[in-house]
Amino acid sequence: MSTFKAVRVSQDAGKSVSAALVEATIDELGAGEVVIASRFSSINYKDALAVTGRGRIMSRFPCIAGIDVAGVVESSADARFRPGDAVFVNGFGLGVSHDGGFAERVRVPADWVIPVPQGMSLLEVGTLGVAGFTAALAIHLMELNGLSPDAGRVLVNGATGGCGSIGIDMLARRGYQVVALTGKPGSREYLMELGASEVILRSELEMGTRPLEKAQFAGALDSVGGAQLSWLTRSMLENGVIGAFGNAGGADLATSVFPFILRGVRLIGVNSNAPMPVRQQVWARVATDLRPRHLDRVGFPVTLDQVIEHCARSVEGQVQGRAVIHYR
Repeated sequence: MSTFKAVRVSQDAGKSVSAALVEATIDELGAGEVVIASRFSSINYKDALAVTGRGRIMSRFPCIAGIDVAGVVESSADARFRPGDAVFVNGFGLGVSHDGGFAERVRVPADWVIPVPQGMSLLEVGTLGVAGFTAALAIHLMELNGLSPDAGRVLVNGATGGCGSIGIDMLARRGYQVVALTGKPGSREYLMELGASEVILRSELEMGTRPLEKAQFAGALDSVGGAQLSWLTRSMLENGVIGAFGNAGGADLATSVFPFILRGVRLIGVNSNAPMPVRQQVWARVATDLRPRHLDRVGFPVTLDQVIEHCARSVEGQVQGRAVIHYR
């Protein structure tokens, strides 16, 4: 039986987690009707936490990592898909409870598979991955809650990460005035190229301690959480909208009711494991009005045997943009 390479995460009896590049077979993979020959997978922060063991991400061990994959159908027992179809999978249980995308072959349930939108390439959807979908979903939900380009400035927190970088690109395409917040002084040029009109360094940020701070932003994308999300709730304009989808800076949220009852601030939780109809609706927008214009600046290629190293760099905050695994 032929083998292929994969990054598998294991846990020993002492609950210590380790990752290794291994040879796997199709029969070892989780059940599913569709086998995909991988072309691209992106390294998300969630993947980095899983591979390094820095976060409790996986619900079973051993498990192949990778919460997204883009590729070509190799075989399918479901009539909706045929060999050669360009498809991708984001989320569901991939890389968490089901063998994931960091492998040259992936087997998944057919209900998880999405055809690549017309006009988009496998490289584009592979670069976007879960992070791109999350950014698009956040913008989509925020606009459903009243955000529009003429409402005022929109801040993107965690701006150099995957969600942040792609979010800036998408917002700028939509005509928003984007403010990027980052802890990396050397990333100013990169963020401006993506579409930010202003860059704020975290070291220069005065968050204050008042129940309400100066009202500055009509909207915000937040992948950081913690004290910075608390500051954002206190710094929004009237009827401001925040899309929250991360905890890179902490899981706690200490704020008061005043932003919500005096300014009408709306804090929206963004869960990337959305129902399929929502996924299809958002991906249709990613292919049109939310389509990023600078993915070639955001994504950079890595090989499968570099994944463990890049995951370690990611959890240390040393990565700008998206590491994209190129399989062939």
